[in-house]
Amino acid sequence: MNGPYAEREFAGRTALVTGAASGIGRAVARRLAQGGAAVAVADRDEEGAAKAAAELTATGAHAIPVPADVTDPDQVRTAVETTVSVFGALHLAVNNAGVAGPTALTADVELADWRRVVDVNLHGVFHCLRAEIPALLAAGGGAIVNMSSVLGANGFMGSAAYSAAKHAVVGLTKTAAIEYAAQGIRVNAVGPGFVDTPLLADADTGVRDLLTSLHPAGRLGTPEEVAELTAFLLSDRASFLHGGHYLADGAYAAQ
Repeated sequence: MNGPYAEREFAGRTALVTGAASGIGRAVARRLAQGGAAVAVADRDEEGAAKAAAELTATGAHAIPVPADVTDPDQVRTAVETTVSVFGALHLAVNNAGVAGPTALTADVELADWRRVVDVNLHGVFHCLRAEIPALLAAGGGAIVNMSSVLGANGFMGSAAYSAAKHAVVGLTKTAAIEYAAQGIRVNAVGPGFVDTPLLADADTGVRDLLTSLHPAGRLGTPEEVAELTAFLLSDRASFLHGGHYLADGAYAAQ
């Protein structure tokens, strides 16, 4: 990465990134490793997590794969405990794991789909915070980024569960930020616009063109752009930033 802070800004720190087997999570894990962090690559896709961790270790970084389904608080707690056991402490966390769910108008949303989306996108973040915050306190403080969405600031037709969960993540972020600021923990949220990840790889040209048109910047975002904002919020450069929801959305929400 370019810039004066990229080389060793996270040296001596350990990060846990959920949903890190692909997409934004994988880009975040890579960016933090490039900055010198030891990284626990957490994902329910154990094979994908192992591949992502191997990619990092091949560059000389310290990384381990950690199985974690964020809907299971016991698995999340074990993931944090494993990270601390291997690396000695936890200083940084990115709660990125999420699912989109099927598209449906609010009155037509299946209850199982609603529960699944909320369970992963909201309850998963809550489970992570419950496990991570004590570890960060034990390490003397640190920083957390919760992955929300531009739909955590806006509605979107057919995405009731997703938008509701991502709005709730912002509220959870603000509350945790207030509660732990004086104890040396910063908690912020990032709200990506539509990003060119594997989730969109199978979308037809019409869908991609529609999503692109929603962004005045004229394109989809990249995982690396979201990772760079996330890294900034985790870094000491953002030392007075608490409880914010920072959009990386190509001016989507400015319209």
